[in-house]
Amino acid sequence: MGDNEEAAVTARIVQSLAEIPAAHWDACAGADDPFLSHAFLSSLEEAGCVRHNTGWGPVHLVIDDDDGSLRGCAPLYLKSHSRGEYIFDYGWAEAYERAGGRYYPKLLSAVPFTPATGRRLLVRPDLDRGEMRRQLAAGLIGAAEHLNIATVNVNFVPEDEWELLADADFLRRADQQFHWYNQGYGTFDDFLEDLSSRKRKTIRRERRGAVEADIEIEWLTGAELTEAHWDAFFEFYMDTGSRKWGSPYLNRRFYSLINQRMADRILLIMCKRAGRYIAGALNFIGGEALYGRYWGCIEDHRFLHFETCYYQAIDFAIRHGLGRVEAGAQGPHKIARGYRPVRTHSAHYIRDPGFRDAVERYLDQERREVGQDIDYLADRGPFRRGERPSLD
Repeated sequence: MGDNEEAAVTARIVQSLAEIPAAHWDACAGADDPFLSHAFLSSLEEAGCVRHNTGWGPVHLVIDDDDGSLRGCAPLYLKSHSRGEYIFDYGWAEAYERAGGRYYPKLLSAVPFTPATGRRLLVRPDLDRGEMRRQLAAGLIGAAEHLNIATVNVNFVPEDEWELLADADFLRRADQQFHWYNQGYGTFDDFLEDLSSRKRKTIRRERRGAVEADIEIEWLTGAELTEAHWDAFFEFYMDTGSRKWGSPYLNRRFYSLINQRMADRILLIMCKRAGRYIAGALNFIGGEALYGRYWGCIEDHRFLHFETCYYQAIDFAIRHGLGRVEAGAQGPHKIARGYRPVRTHSAHYIRDPGFRDAVERYLDQERREVGQDIDYLADRGPFRRGERPSLD
């Protein structure tokens, strides 16, 4: 893709994380985000969940140092569809192809199947972060030109990266999720004290109702996790995935690989009744947050989903001093349970000027609507007297 003479580095594409030493990748990714780790991303590839014949072809962008170590990198995929992204561009694809364009394949910088905000322009910490991120942003555009790709999408980025990408000629898109924030709570009851009396009573009633059928709930992490636990959870995952997506994204081997490579960054919340597991939720533990990912069950019990995915996650975060819980995409029903609407960000580079202009007009309006929706929902939260604890 050519030399950057100013920095004397070369941006290139790598088609498998197996080609990159884990220590080199993780030096750029850092330790806070479990989804950016070499262990997580390489497990997706090695298990076969992410490869060209699934529509997720790895083409990771890397910038090398003279000694072969990484200066910077970006997780990058050649996509032949838009499934598993949680930032929806089906309408764009249809419109562009109706006009005679070729939308797919496209380039996507993101963590597959994971709607969690995190850095995408990864830089080794001893280098000039701003300059290296600008080089990586230019590298993404260079990759699109080199591969003759119409669009580059960078999903779920932090706001500062969003602004940097805008300076590099990417368009800005906004959406919303619902996150729970820890305001220095010592116990779950401390959190409930911030809520209105009616909401406190509702949550306590739901928590009692969730386990009234003699259901036991376990937290499993690290060495406590066994293949038997993953066998049970995979049954739950397949049931939910088949109903929601038609074809679940992850296979059984993936769970074994992450258990081998990053078990201490996993929290599996499992529900047991009459001696067998009936439901569970998979979470990943970050440096500052707990990330809820998948839920499934083989028995239906009222409120068990809320208890397992939301209240147990809050309880774990409080006990372990984590600052927030990110419970995945969608879900305005989370507001009544103490989760707050927050804006998420993505950035989009479109090579065709006419198509770009049309998308830019759409995004300007969409950002305004997202902001209005967040303000509306935030004012209707469950906190006492309509007040929300400050995030400052």
